[in-house]
This record gives sequence, C-alpha cells and structure tokens, in this order.
Amino acid sequence: MEITGDMTMLIDGLSSQCAARKKLLELHLSYNNFTGALPNSIRRFTSLRMLDISSNNLIGSISPGIGDLTSLVSLDLSYNDISGHLPTEVMHLLSLASLDLSSNRLSGSIPAEIGVLTNLTSLVLRNNTFSGVIREEHFAGTLPPHLEAPELQTLLMYSNRIGGNIPQSICELQLLGDIDLSGNLLVGEIPQCSEISYNFLLLSNNTLSGKFPAFLQNCTGLQFLDLAWNKFFGSLPAWIGDFRDLQILRLSHNTFSGSIPAGITNLLSLQYLDLSDNNISGAIPWHLSNLTGMTMKGFQPFSGASMSSGLVTVEVSGQFGEILLISTKGKQLPYGGGLQYFVGIDLSTNSLTGEIPPNITSLDALINLNLSSNQLSGEIPNKIGTLQSLESLDLSKNKLSGGIPSSLSSLAFLSYLNLSYNNLSGMIPSGRQLDTLSANDPSLMYIGNEGLCGPPLQKNCSRNYTFIHSSKQEFKPMTFYFGFGIGLVVGIWVVFCVLLFNKIWRIAYFRLFDKLYDRVYVFLVVSWSSLAREAAEE
Repeated sequence: MEITGDMTMLIDGLSSQCAARKKLLELHLSYNNFTGALPNSIRRFTSLRMLDISSNNLIGSISPGIGDLTSLVSLDLSYNDISGHLPTEVMHLLSLASLDLSSNRLSGSIPAEIGVLTNLTSLVLRNNTFSGVIREEHFAGTLPPHLEAPELQTLLMYSNRIGGNIPQSICELQLLGDIDLSGNLLVGEIPQCSEISYNFLLLSNNTLSGKFPAFLQNCTGLQFLDLAWNKFFGSLPAWIGDFRDLQILRLSHNTFSGSIPAGITNLLSLQYLDLSDNNISGAIPWHLSNLTGMTMKGFQPFSGASMSSGLVTVEVSGQFGEILLISTKGKQLPYGGGLQYFVGIDLSTNSLTGEIPPNITSLDALINLNLSSNQLSGEIPNKIGTLQSLESLDLSKNKLSGGIPSSLSSLAFLSYLNLSYNNLSGMIPSGRQLDTLSANDPSLMYIGNEGLCGPPLQKNCSRNYTFIHSSKQEFKPMTFYFGFGIGLVVGIWVVFCVLLFNKIWRIAYFRLFDKLYDRVYVFLVVSWSSLAREAAEE
C-alpha cells in the first residue's frame, strides 16, 4: 500500500514520542509518495541503524541533523528529488556501511572527508550532477591512515561530472570488487592495481586512454568488463581467454587494433561480446561453438552478486544496464534489467576479413548478431536458421556472396534483418516472418545486392532462373543415404513378391537367367581358348 503525506509532519510526530526516539532501530519508508523535505528533527532518532526513504518525492537539501545519527549502518535517500551539496555532517556517521544517494539532483564536489567512513562497504552516488575530480584525499594517501576506507567493496559513482584522473590510492581499497565510474569526465590511464581482484569493472563513457590494462590478468573472477567509449588502443592480449567467469565484455568505440585473440573462444560463460567500432582486423575466430554460454543448453542469465555487511545487503547487479545502450535492431537501445537475459555478438565497424565461421550457428541462444561494416566474404552459413532465438541480424556492408539461405525464413522471433550492400545473388526467400519485416520499405533490407531478385525488390527473376534456383537445394548426406536405403529395400521386396506369387513370371525369370548364364559361359570359354592359341603361336 502506498502512503501519501508530508515527511516533516511524519518525522516531527514520531520525534515527539520519547519512547519512539529511543527504541526505533529501523525506519523503512521507501516506495511511497511522501513529499517535502527531510526535517532537522530527524537528529533525535539517535538509536536508528537503518534509514530508508528511497523512491519518494522528497525535495530540498539533506538536513545537517542527519550527522547526529551516529548509530546508522545504512542510509538510503535514492530516487528522490533532493538537491544541494552533500553536507559534511554525513562524514560524522562513522558506523555507516552503506550510503546510497543515487538518482537525485545533488551537485558540487564530493567532500574529501568521505574517506573517514572507514566501515563503508557500499558507496552509491550515481545519477547526480557531482563535479570536480577524484583526489587522493577521497581514498587516503595524503591523509593519516585512519582516514582510509579499507572495508569498501562497492563504489558506484557513474553518471556524474567527475573529472581528472583515477587516483593511484584507489589501489589501497583491496576489498573493492565492484567499481562503476562510467559516464563521467575521467581522463588518463587506469591505475595498475595488481593487488585487487575486481569482479565488476565499468569505466565506459569517459576519456580514459592507454593499452588494455595488464593488471586485469590477475582478476580471474572478473564477470563484467566495460571499457567502451574511451580512447584505449593497442592489441587485445592472448590471456583475455583466461576469464572463465566473464559474462559481459564491452570494448566498443575505442581504437583497439590487431586480430581477435583465438583464446576469446575459451570464455565459456560469455553471453555478450561487443568489440564494435575499433580497428580490429583478421578473421573471426573459428571455434565459436566453444562459447557455450551463448547456447540454450549452457546459458545462465547474468545476475551479479550480493555483498553483505551487518544489516546491509547490496545487490550489485542492480546497477547493470541502467545506462548501458546496446546496439541492436539498427538502434541504440537501453536494456535495463533485461541485460541479464541479453545474448549477443557485435563485431561491427571493424576491418574483419575471411568467412563467417559456419559453427556460429551452434550459438542458438543468440538474440543479436551484428557483423556489419567489415570486409567479410564467402556465403551466409546455410544453417543460419538454427539460431532460433535470433531477433536481430545485421550482415550489411560486407562482401558476402551467394544466395540467401532459405532457412532464414524459419527464424520465428526475427524482427530486424539487414543484408544490404553485399554481393548476394539469387531469389530472395519468403516466409511468414520475413514478409513482416520492415513493413514501410522491406526492400531496404536487400538494397545494394545487384544479383538479388524477387519480392520485395522490383527486379523479377526469370523463369529459367526461378526453376534453377528452386531446384537448387542444400545437399544433406544423411537424408540422401536414408532415402536410398529405403528405396533399395522396397525394390528388392517388390521383385521378390512378384516372383513368389506369379508362377509364369517366376519361370520366365529363371529361363532368362539361365540363357544369360549360358551366353556368358560360352563367351568366356571361347575368349580363353583364343587367347591361349595366340600365346602358343608366339
């Protein structure tokens, strides 16, 4: 049930009761319709350990009186309309393990004193308008050791306006497993934190640079790596295939070069691979069937993990997909919580050559396959129709040749198809699903292929070509041998039955057999005698 009311009246009413002020340990008012500001009278609840007023309609600034709640372990004011600066009084909450001020309108710089919160395990400041830089003072370094935050496990500060470099002192937070600084103004290289083993590292949409971070080789438990939309360069390391738990890998919109390491097919848990908009060349690794996380049998939806400390449990998976845009169906689409069920490969806008590996069709959990804007050649795999989960297929702007496989028409969930600007030829297959795509102008899916004909193009196929095309089917050895065997057995039984039940035919058959036998026998005897005579004369 949703409660509506003024927050000031509620807190003032509760604080007037002496017993309530002394005994109240937890106050949960989330997902209601409270309005107004958090009053200064909140300071009277000195026994409070958890305060959750998230997902309401609070306005105004954070009351300085919050600093008197020194027993607080968890403070959640997220998803309101709170504005102003983060008050320094919050730094008095030395018992605080979880602080979530996300999705408000807070501004200004993050106080350097935040480092005094040494028990903090989760810091979530995302989706505000914080500015300034992350300095050494935020995570100790130049301040006394007791100002460090050694217990910090989750640091979410994405979608702000934080600039500058990521400080080297962040490496001192050795329990830090989940860090998300995406959507800021960060520059420079990532500190080489060799002692930290990240599980979730999201740094997209900044201006970070440098080669692929070498220290990540130690992060064997990495599950989510997002370095997209930065200025990273160089080749991808061969050891990238060592991340056996990696499920999401986003490296798009950088300037990575070289080839795709063959070891990438060792990522057995991978469900989303995005290497688009780089300078990657060479062939697509051949053994894509090893990516069992992209098959219906091996797929396990990405769920992240939970981190607990005392009364606080932080679901770190809740952040993923909130601002991530996925390139699919010809658009940039936000997937939100649905990201955990998204399975896709995006290698578009590179310089890849060679053929599309035929065994890519074994990845039957794929929802999105985008290989567009490369230099791929050869034919579209005949068994493309086995990708029964496919919703979006983009092979445009390559050098693909041959016909469009008829199995494409069996993709029941396909809602976007782009095969334009290739060298495809032959009749365009039809089917219930294909005929519903791009209703406004379906010919755009095939434009730029001079050899294609038939609806929805204006170019008609000749009758002779139509016959040849329709009779040209994929050879299936098992089907051929099975049919041949059945035909042979049926034929023998027909002959046997006729001879068994028809006396006249049976007599005629054996007489014919005898005559053939006599003729062959006489021919062999005469030929042998002739050869023997010639040999004797010589």
